[in-house]
Amino acid sequence: MLVTLAERPDLASATYSIPYSPDSPKFMTGSLTSLLVRGRRVVRRWPHLVVALLEADIPVARGIMVPFRSRASLPARGWDEVAVWAAEDALDDVAPDTACALEIAVHPDHQGRGHSRVVLEGMRAAAAGLTSLVIPVRPPDKAAVPATPMREYAAQTRADGLPADRWLRTHVRAGGRIEGVAPCSATVQASLADWRRWTGLPFDRDGAVVVPGALAPVFVSTVEDFAVYVEPNVWVSHRVGGFQGYPFV
Repeated sequence: MLVTLAERPDLASATYSIPYSPDSPKFMTGSLTSLLVRGRRVVRRWPHLVVALLEADIPVARGIMVPFRSRASLPARGWDEVAVWAAEDALDDVAPDTACALEIAVHPDHQGRGHSRVVLEGMRAAAAGLTSLVIPVRPPDKAAVPATPMREYAAQTRADGLPADRWLRTHVRAGGRIEGVAPCSATVQASLADWRRWTGLPFDRDGAVVVPGALAPVFVSTVEDFAVYVEPNVWVSHRVGGFQGYPFV
C-alpha cells in the first residue's frame, strides 16, 4: 500500500527511519545543501510529496520530493541547485509547478522485490497536481567505472535499445525520458579527517582518488587538508500531465 505523509502523518518517524543499505556511501552525509531539505523540513512543508510503501502498515520504502518553479532549463548543478530552488521558492512564496525527486530508499531487508519501481509510480501519482516530475538520477553501478564520463556512461545501451545501466533502465521502462547529464549535481567538500572517517582510506596523496561508492574520483589536497567530490547525475523526466520535456543546457 502506498500513502503520502499528508495522509498518514503518524508514519513520518517510521518512514524516515528506514535505513540505507550498508554499502551506501557515508560521505554523502557531508553535503551541505542537503541540510536545506532535511526530513523534518520536508515533512512539515510538503508532506504530500513524501511517499511511503507499507507492508502490514509498516513503511518499508520511501520516496521524497520537493517542489519548485521551473526555470529555463534543468540545472547542470542538479540535486544541489534544485534543493536551493525549492528553498528559495518556499521563502519567496513562489508557486511551484514541478516536483523533483530527491531520494528513493528501500529497507535493506526488502530490496530486490521491485519496491523502487512501485515507489516511483507512487511519486508520479503524488506529483500529479504539478506539471512534471524530474529526477537527478544517481546510477549506483557507475561507481564501478568512476573514470568513465557520465555522458558516455549514460549513453550506453543494450541490444534492445534500453539503457545498459539497470537504474536508468528502470526509469525508462516506467516511462521516463533521459534529458541529459548534470555534471556537478552534488558536491561534498570536507577535511581529510572527515574523508578518512567516512571511507577508512588514508587520503595521504594529492590528486584524484578512487573511493568505493563514488561515481567519480575525489580530488585531494594534502597541503590544504581537504578533498572535494563532485558527483554527476542523470536528469530524467516523468510525465504526470501534458509534459513534453525540458531543454537541457
